[in-house]
Amino acid sequence: MILGKVLGTVVTTISHPHFKNRRLLVIQPLGLPGEAPGDDFLALDSTHAGIGDTVLVNREGGGARLVLQNPDACVISLIVGIVDSVHLD
Repeated sequence: MILGKVLGTVVTTISHPHFKNRRLLVIQPLGLPGEAPGDDFLALDSTHAGIGDTVLVNREGGGARLVLQNPDACVISLIVGIVDSVHLD
């Protein structure tokens, strides 16, 4: 699981049937202050997240398929939560 910021959406005319009724969002990984952010990636949305939201992303296919309740889904990254706040001590 990683924290990320939603940067945008992906619009497709044709997509895989497992993506039906779900959006693909562009995610920028978040790190600790002073760390360089990782490379952006795409994630399937299961939470109705929007641009600018901080989200919790499962980046492991088996866990993503469990959340989707589809053992054959072709997904690696899945947004599983919208984060209200983060506190670092």
